[in-house]
Amino acid sequence: MTAKTVFAQPLTRSRLHEEIVFIIQKKIMNGTITPGSKLPPEREMAETFSVNRATVREALRKLENLDLVEIRHGDGLYVKNYLESGNFDLIKAAFNLDESKEIILNILEARRYVVPQMAYIAAQRRTSSDLEELQQVISKEDLNMLEQDIKVHQLIARSTHNLLCTIGLNFFNQIFRDYGYLYFDNKKNVERSRRFHLEIYEAIKKKQALAARRIMLEVLLYAEEAVKKSLIGKQRKE
Repeated sequence: MTAKTVFAQPLTRSRLHEEIVFIIQKKIMNGTITPGSKLPPEREMAETFSVNRATVREALRKLENLDLVEIRHGDGLYVKNYLESGNFDLIKAAFNLDESKEIILNILEARRYVVPQMAYIAAQRRTSSDLEELQQVISKEDLNMLEQDIKVHQLIARSTHNLLCTIGLNFFNQIFRDYGYLYFDNKKNVERSRRFHLEIYEAIKKKQALAARRIMLEVLLYAEEAVKKSLIGKQRKE
């Protein structure tokens, strides 16, 4: 395969290496370039994109960090199967591929399976200090509801005293900071989250693990449906 055949499109963005990443990532993730394919050499790609080789190298390093390509020294550049090698960074990068709606729904679905169990564990393991922090955040009136909700979920994850739970939830929160408006722009949803905060606090306070899991699952299912409606409304306007 030649670079001109695969990447025959001009660059328009100011940060050229990012556009090269975008073009190659999109072609890999939509199946235009299949796993195991050998990409054109660095020099040829530089000529095709009309950039210097340093810009291409910077793009290739990013693609390698995303586990989309493998640089085999002395052999060349090969495409990896991202379904087997991809990480959380790849999911965040995929928001640039005009498929953000599908990815948001995927994340909401995954959160529904993971986060209720965090609440269950938190109710069992929380300390007095954990509970006090949670109560302070719920009582704050100077936080907007999006930030308050993110903080509540963070503290619940920390109360599991499981590092993977805590760090894993940070991934969800990074996404919801950008897309939380799909839910919190609706006053009805704001009130639902305010009620959720009080209910989950009481369950964790009383160490009622089953109740905490149920309360968390209920609000996540509610949020999932609310975001779906918001996305449909947004799509119609566009």
